[in-house]
Parts: sequence; C-alpha cells; structure tokens
Amino acid sequence: MPQIEGPKILAGNSNPSMASAVCRRMSMHFGTSVDLVKSRVERFNDGEIFVEVFENVRGEETFILQSTSNPANDNLMELLIMADALRRSSAQRVTAVVPYFGYARQDRRTRSRVPISAKLVANMIVSAGIERVLTMDLHAAQIQGFFDVPVDNLYASPVFALDIKHAFRERLDQITVVSPDVGGVARARELAQRIGAPLSIVDKRRESPGEVAEMTVIGEVKDRVCIVVDDIVDTAGTLCKGAETLIDEGAQEVHAYITHGVLSGPAIERVTGSVMKSLAVTDTI
Repeated sequence: MPQIEGPKILAGNSNPSMASAVCRRMSMHFGTSVDLVKSRVERFNDGEIFVEVFENVRGEETFILQSTSNPANDNLMELLIMADALRRSSAQRVTAVVPYFGYARQDRRTRSRVPISAKLVANMIVSAGIERVLTMDLHAAQIQGFFDVPVDNLYASPVFALDIKHAFRERLDQITVVSPDVGGVARARELAQRIGAPLSIVDKRRESPGEVAEMTVIGEVKDRVCIVVDDIVDTAGTLCKGAETLIDEGAQEVHAYITHGVLSGPAIERVTGSVMKSLAVTDTI
C-alpha cells in the first residue's frame, strides 16, 4: 500500500507549540512523519519581516498556522508575507489556519468615523493569495461573510463539554451555563445542550471598552455551579465582575471556559484575585 504523504505546514512565530502539536497529531493520522516545512521568518534591523521557504512546495497543498494575536500587527504581516512566499513558489493552494483571528472585535461601526477593521484584514488575507481560512470561535460568526474565500469557523464547545463532564462528573446536575452577555447566547446555549444544563445570561451595560457599569442576571443561579463560557478574555474586567454578580445572586461557585486567552494588562492579577474557582482556556494563543 503506498504511503500517504502529509500536508505541507508552515508556522510563524505566533504559536510554535501549537504548530508542533498539530504536526504530531497529523503524523498519527497519516501514519507517517509530518514535519513543519523548513523556513525562516526574520526581521531586518528596521523591523521589516522577511520570509524564506527552504523546501519545494510546487503543486503542494500548503497550510500556514498563525494566530494574529499579540503582537497582532507583526503576526498578521508574517501571515501575509508567508502566504505571498508560498504563492510565488507555485503552491497549489494556500490555506491559512488562524486559531485566533485578531481584529475580530472591530466587526461593525459602533459610532461615526470608525473603521470596520475585521473586513479590512479579511481583504488583506484574500489579496495575499490565501484561498481558504480555518479559524476558531470567531467573535462574530458573520465575519465569515467578510471573506471572498471559504471560511471554516470551528467551535471549542465540544472540547469544553468533554472537560466539564469529566471535571464536574459528580455535580453535573448542579451546573448552569452562563453567557456573559446577550451576544454570546448562541455559544452558551450550544454548550448547555451538550451537557444537559440550563442556561442563564448576564445582561451588561458597557460604559466604555473594558469597563462595565451595570450587570443583571437573567435566569436562576441560586445554589448553582455556574460555568461562564465566552470567546475572549482580554483584561478580564468584565469576566471577574460577572463572576461577582453571580456570587451575589447566590451561586455556589463560578468557573469560566474561554476559547481565546488574550489575558492582557491586569488580567492575570484580576483573575487570581477574583471569586472564580477556575479559568480554562484553549491554546489558540
């Protein structure tokens, strides 16, 4: 039986540990060693990014694994330049695997004279020659429509459900899944259905980015183990205040499952000093 050759995978500097883990899993799947394509991503003295691919990729199905997380602009430019290098090396197709899609929170005009940066970034990705995008838990599902190429938006809820069923196996009947805002209800509902739990919502009034003025709990959380599920935890101010609100409403415990752990600024200090019992994030960043 002929041996199946694995795909050609390149990785930028955003998440080398995830890239290595993907190669290990792909090796198990194909029954042959799948290694990262030998390449270099360097910076000139003035900060310009330079990419060189050391292997022949002519006619190959190629994948670039690169989150556009902090430093978002550097990682985005790495992605675009790697795509251009592959396209000019006659790769058959270039697919961008972007576990965390930066700029996703700028998906609409919230006031006058502001950009829709998520659309701009989508245009740049397509212009660089990328023909397909794989991503994880987009901040807003409609961002898929910003691209003129296919976008596969994967979800963390199946993984979260497995972990919750194991970690809380003796208390599953006490769990309530909580959406931290109205916009995340669909995400929270899917997880709640997977584990057979009721759903509650924290309705918030935001004064400015990163600051929340008022929170109201919709649904019964008294004496419940609350699992807050969201796509992004950034400075963790909203998450920690939401946890306090749930405890004030009589919740036994509050745990959080978040897909993208941005955790910028005072986030770690806030989380460790909060009323939350645990915080679980994926390795998209």
